Amino acid sequence: MTRSEYAKQTRICFLDDRDAVAHYVKTCEQAELKKILTVADDVVNQSFLFNLRWDMERTFEPVVFTDEIDWLHQPGDDSEWVFAFNRMRFWICLGQAYACTKDEKYARTFAHQMCDWVKRVKRTDPLCAKAWRSIEAGLRMEYWTKAMQYFLDSPSITEEVVDVFLCSITEHAQFLYSVWDSYHLMSNWGVLENHGLFLASLAMPKSQTSDSYTKEALRRLALEIQIQVYDDGVQWEQSPMYHNEVAHDFLDVVLMAKRLSLPIDDAIVEKTHLMCLASMAWQKPDGTEPCMGDSDRIDQRDIVSKGAYLFGDGRLKAAGYPHLDFDCVWDLGAKAIEAYDRLPSTRMQQTLTVLTESGNAIVRDNDTYLRFHCGTLGAGHGHSDKLHFDLYANGEDIFVDAGRFTYVPKAERYEFKDSTAHNTTTVDRKNFTVCKDSWECSKLSAPLGFRAVQKGPYCALQGSHQGYLDVGVLPKRTIITLGEGLILLSDAFLSVTEHTYQSYLHFNASGKVKLTDDGTFFESPNSKVQVLVCSGGGVTQFVKATRMSWHYNQLSDNKTLVSEIETVGFGSLFTLISVDKADRFVPAKLSKVRVMSNFKKIRFGDDWIEAVKVERGKQSFTVVVAHQEWATPTDTFNADGCTGFGSVVVFDTAAGEKEIGTRLFC
Repeated sequence: MTRSEYAKQTRICFLDDRDAVAHYVKTCEQAELKKILTVADDVVNQSFLFNLRWDMERTFEPVVFTDEIDWLHQPGDDSEWVFAFNRMRFWICLGQAYACTKDEKYARTFAHQMCDWVKRVKRTDPLCAKAWRSIEAGLRMEYWTKAMQYFLDSPSITEEVVDVFLCSITEHAQFLYSVWDSYHLMSNWGVLENHGLFLASLAMPKSQTSDSYTKEALRRLALEIQIQVYDDGVQWEQSPMYHNEVAHDFLDVVLMAKRLSLPIDDAIVEKTHLMCLASMAWQKPDGTEPCMGDSDRIDQRDIVSKGAYLFGDGRLKAAGYPHLDFDCVWDLGAKAIEAYDRLPSTRMQQTLTVLTESGNAIVRDNDTYLRFHCGTLGAGHGHSDKLHFDLYANGEDIFVDAGRFTYVPKAERYEFKDSTAHNTTTVDRKNFTVCKDSWECSKLSAPLGFRAVQKGPYCALQGSHQGYLDVGVLPKRTIITLGEGLILLSDAFLSVTEHTYQSYLHFNASGKVKLTDDGTFFESPNSKVQVLVCSGGGVTQFVKATRMSWHYNQLSDNKTLVSEIETVGFGSLFTLISVDKADRFVPAKLSKVRVMSNFKKIRFGDDWIEAVKVERGKQSFTVVVAHQEWATPTDTFNADGCTGFGSVVVFDTAAGEKEIGTRLFC
């Protein structure tokens, strides 16, 4: 088949006008185009570095082949290099470089490397198994079919090249069609595979066979999105990076179905929209996804922007790019540029967003962002992160999730997966979720009691888990945001035996951390943050050297504050976080106050109900937190002169509030 014949029959239609898109990126996306041209030139020179935005396992040292390419080469102990190499995302860069320059070297390289790979990497050869995992086969079908769009006027795409391409596309489709079971139904692998099958079927000459592949791919994808995506829009594996990869695939499916008038299940359309809204919900103010589970610090606004265009959603437009970026325009085409620009942005004023089924709550207050998690593990890509929170303010991360770093089953994998890598609590310095290997756990911990509420200027987030029932402890965390950078944590440990309890706060690497008599301080050019703690007994604190990973294979040194208490029976720890700009620091104070029964005239024990006083400048609050039922018979509490009822109550004492207060939880 000639390239012109292929161009007429292919139904891959992401690009409506290649040259118009090329003109747009040369005019409006020059910085990104420069990066892509560098990648393309490296590929021409057989130098491979995986550093594109959505490269799932990034590398930082190029691998160069001076002779023929060894497609199964593994430069270290991590098979992920082989997997990433055999996905060929970099061929899309060759295509984009060709579209923008018309330099035939890019087309020649694509044709040569593709034909070489097909000739030498055989699916039936056991030695090629790492190149022929089903997930790689699915990803290849996206990257190969999209790449070919760019070269259809190139003389390097000969009839022989087209035949090799279509022969391999057909083989991939046959293979992907054969891969289907309960694992693929539930895993992101299934989506990536069947997205590949769907695109392969559209690249093949239309026939009864290709139509059957299209129909079956859409059937499987409908089942997968229904079982994998919660009603709040979150993909169940609790990893924003894999959530976004799955969302990307479904956005492709919705787009192709619209343009080709293909019938698809309503569930695909509805839940793809929900997935984009979930991405918007947890997006940090700098446009990146949180490093939750096996995720990297990636600017995810291309996903949100594509969702805005496809669903005509101004809320997504406000969270996305003001104009289509480099990646979006190649996937959506030239006509989408003006359509996206015409779409009005609808800025959301919502402070609290709750993703109930997945157990995620996000609080936004101007530039301050806090994300709390108390949901399911999410299988292999999930981390031991129940009750963890992230904090972003003043244009930077303050408290971070340590990230993932590697998938190799060695010490570093567990260093970043374990409870101690997260801003959560432990009992006796033991993990509440225990890893068996890189993907499986020998001990799990079900979430309990996740809830979140906003009343007036305050938000309260709460959760617990079953991770320490085997040692007779139930941990419970309550986070109260008081506004203007004041955040109070209440960590309670319900038990009747002797234990030590630890709280971890992982600071971003961008600042200096110092433990003093006046609290722990994080100082950066943007921020000065003070951390204070108090408890019914003594608190031991120390700052230890730890590591964080913004991207796979990347490490940075940071500091972690560990606060520890030791009790027989009930234990609790209050932590106040006071966030200021670096040049506007005002010291804060935190102290416990006694809580009395107005009816019985007795002092409540700490295991019943506690209260703290929070002060900073002109701000003053009394916050009451109950750990169990306490009102018997009819009763109210008196906390430092404040009378009220409930399990979490805030009094703005600076405003003279002494009665009722704001009851956040009953």
